[in-house]
Amino acid sequence: MSEVEIQLHDGWAEVILNRPQRKNAITGPLGTALAQSLQEVNALDEVRVVVLRGADGAFCSGLDLKEFNADEPPDWLQDFQTIWRSAHRSMFECSKPIIGALERFAINGGAALALACDLLVVGEGAFLQVGEVQMGMAAPYNLAWLGLRHAETTISQVALVGDRIYGPELLRLGVAQEVTGDDEVVGSAHALAQKLADYPEGGLERIKAGVRARLEYGADAWFDRYTGN
Repeated sequence: MSEVEIQLHDGWAEVILNRPQRKNAITGPLGTALAQSLQEVNALDEVRVVVLRGADGAFCSGLDLKEFNADEPPDWLQDFQTIWRSAHRSMFECSKPIIGALERFAINGGAALALACDLLVVGEGAFLQVGEVQMGMAAPYNLAWLGLRHAETTISQVALVGDRIYGPELLRLGVAQEVTGDDEVVGSAHALAQKLADYPEGGLERIKAGVRARLEYGADAWFDRYTGN
């Protein structure tokens, strides 16, 4: 079973985190598969929009601590920072709009993936949590994406307290594009993806490139500002 699946539709594609038995928690193989999947769909001319979601009704529960703390460390552990950077670089460099479908939760590392999406559809009862501060940890990729998209007041509310932030509050903060019923998240994300995919060819990529052109940094230089590299 692939850690990340791709499903192609009419003008758009889904990239699906596929570890439902672990609530789509992050491991090295998932990070590698995510980077490869995003690069693959970004290279397809017929794909104009990407939907990112988790399998079986949950977005992502963050790092798989069982795997990270295994008595026999997994082979990928020493390379995880490089792997995870590659996944976020692929999000950053994707020329197609990415719509996140946030069901149930997006926690810590999972929250960073949700925040990386250009547009986010969230269930009313779903939450995003940047909870690293409660563990005395930094949250570099969360902060990098928040810094790319939001004002300091929003960043502080999301990252400094570390509590769960539910769909309606995410909409108020401008983090979510749309809040819908918990059982309608994927359908609403699909509908938005199809709407955008039906627009005249070329406009979406040109507008996304124009939005990103305000930055003086490429992906690695931007992330280095937040990771201390």
